[in-house]
Amino acid sequence: MTLAEMLQDYTIQNVVAGAALLGLVSGVLGSFAVLRRQSLLGDTMSHAALPGVCLGFIIAGTRDIGSILAGALLTGALAALVMLMLTRLSRLKTDAGLGITLSTFFAMGVVLLTHIQGMNNASQGGLDAFLFGQAAATLRSDLWIMGGITLIALTLVAALWKEFKLVSFDAEFAASLGLPVVWLETLLTVMVALAVVVGLQMVGVVLMAAMVIAPAVAARQWSHRLEGMVLLAALIGVAGGIFGALLSALSRGLATGPLIILSVSAVVLVSLTLAPERGFAWEAVRRWHARRRLRYQQVLTTLYRLAMHHDDPGFPSEQGMLDTYHGLRTRGVLRQLARRGLAEWRPGPPDEPGPPRRWVLTSAGIAEAERVLDRLGQEET
Repeated sequence: MTLAEMLQDYTIQNVVAGAALLGLVSGVLGSFAVLRRQSLLGDTMSHAALPGVCLGFIIAGTRDIGSILAGALLTGALAALVMLMLTRLSRLKTDAGLGITLSTFFAMGVVLLTHIQGMNNASQGGLDAFLFGQAAATLRSDLWIMGGITLIALTLVAALWKEFKLVSFDAEFAASLGLPVVWLETLLTVMVALAVVVGLQMVGVVLMAAMVIAPAVAARQWSHRLEGMVLLAALIGVAGGIFGALLSALSRGLATGPLIILSVSAVVLVSLTLAPERGFAWEAVRRWHARRRLRYQQVLTTLYRLAMHHDDPGFPSEQGMLDTYHGLRTRGVLRQLARRGLAEWRPGPPDEPGPPRRWVLTSAGIAEAERVLDRLGQEET
C-alpha cells in the first residue's frame, strides 16, 4: 500500500489526525511542565485519569467518548489540585506530592475498573484499552472533541503567554509583581490534564506521561528561548505522532500508541546525543579539547619552570624526564609546541650515547608560558 492509498483510508486518516493533535498539545503544554521541573506531572495526570474514565462509563452506562473524557478531565484536574494542596499546605516536596497523588488515584481507578468488570454490562468490552490506548477505534466525532480541547488549551496559552512564561522561570518575581501565581500554576497544571485527556484514546493512561514530557525534553536541547522551545516541541510532537501512526499502519499488528512514543523517544535520544552545546557528543568533544589544552599548558609551564629554576632560558629538558614527571607520554604535546614555534628539539652532546630528545623553549614559548602562568594566577585569586 502506497502512502497516498494509506492516507485515503478512513481509519488511518482519523489515527493520523488524532496523533497530530496529541503531539501538538503535548508539545506546547509539556514545555511548561519541564521548565517548572514537574516532569512527573504528566505521569500523575495520566494515571489520575483512569478513575475518571471509569466514572464516565458508569454514569453514561456505555462507552460514550464525551462522558469518558469529561470524567478523565475531572479526576485529572482534581489530582492536580490535590497535588498542589499537598505541596503548598505541608512540608512535602513536589516529587513526593506527585507520587502520592499518582498512586492514590491510579489505585482508585483499578478498583473502579474491577467493579465495572463485575457489572455484566455488555458495553464494558474494550474499556481497559484506555490503559494502553486504542488508536484504531478513533472516530471522526472523537477528533472534533480532541480538536476542541486542543484549541482551548492553545488559546489559553496564547492569551496568558507572558504570565505563564514568568511563572515558569521565576514564580517569586511573578508574585512580587502582583500576579496570581497560585491560580496561574493551577491553570497550567489543569491544562496538562487537558493534554492527557486528548491522548487517552491514542496512547492510553500508561504511556501518556512520555508523550507530555518527551517532545519538550527534546526541544529543550536545541533551543535557548521559550518561544523556540514551545514551537519546536509542538513540531516534534506532531512529527512523532504522525510517523508513529503511519508506521503502525504499515506494520500490521503493532500498536499505534507505543510506536508513537518510540518515535518521539528516538528524537529525544538524538537530541540528547547531538544537540549543539548540550548533547553528549559535544560534551565529550569539549572534554577532550579541555584535556588536550590542560596537558599542553602543563608541559609548556613545566619547561618554563625548569628553565627558570636553572636561570637558563635555553635550558634543555629531556623528553624522558618530562614523561616521568607528568606520568604520560608528552611526545605529541611537544610536537604541537614545536609546530607553533614555542619549543624546538636539540640533539644532545656528541659524546653521550644514543640520541636523547632535549627540548628548549623559544622566546615565543617563554612569553606564552608567562601569559599562561599569569592567567592561572588571576583565576586562582
